[in-house]
Amino acid sequence: MIKLVVSGCYGRMGQRITQLASQDKDFQICALLENSNHPSVNEEFHGIKIQSDTGAIKGSDVMIEFTSPEATIANLQACVKNKVNIVIGTTGLIPEQIAQIEKAAQKIAIVFSSNMSVGVNILFGLAKEAAARTGQTYKVKIIEAHHIHKKDKPSGTAKTLAEYVVSGSGIPVTDIESIREGEIIGDHEVIFESPEDVIKVYHHAKTRDIFAKGALVAAKFLAKKQKGLFNMQDVLGMK
Repeated sequence: MIKLVVSGCYGRMGQRITQLASQDKDFQICALLENSNHPSVNEEFHGIKIQSDTGAIKGSDVMIEFTSPEATIANLQACVKNKVNIVIGTTGLIPEQIAQIEKAAQKIAIVFSSNMSVGVNILFGLAKEAAARTGQTYKVKIIEAHHIHKKDKPSGTAKTLAEYVVSGSGIPVTDIESIREGEIIGDHEVIFESPEDVIKVYHHAKTRDIFAKGALVAAKFLAKKQKGLFNMQDVLGMK
């Protein structure tokens, strides 16, 4: 059984991860973490006390982290200290913070991905293949839409999509449109356009469960690892 820590347990993703993990016989939730200023600290969620002290992760196997960049780095340091592997789904990290993740992967195992969804990772592959086939003859545009609460723009997923397009065609993507409306969970579209036709690849997230379930798959993957940096393509065997 995998001893699991959920960070940001009262957030949008944290609640679903906690709910689904509590129903999965492969997991034992050992600790739930929240910001020290959160009103839920010291209350119980799914029968487990919510804490702000990262010392609570000692003895756990894997932490799942969907919070802010600053909190993610602080929790990453706690994971290194306590030899706990970590799944990082936080977006909006700056290069210096990503460098810290890469350094930490020399001591613990980390899955770091802008999107944990199986469907979105299939979209990455399709975008790369389309880019390789269309080459320099098509203009590329990415459109992403999320809820009004999302702070980073463009989304981490859109940035990753652009990287996959570049890896396929060698042409940088300079046209990324970001939409923030209502409670949109996540829409991503890559448009390849020539004077003769238009090719579109698109993913629509209906519920956050696709991300939560992907994060739990990543946690199971990490339970068998000692150290190293991985992404969801590694987890899903898509490389």
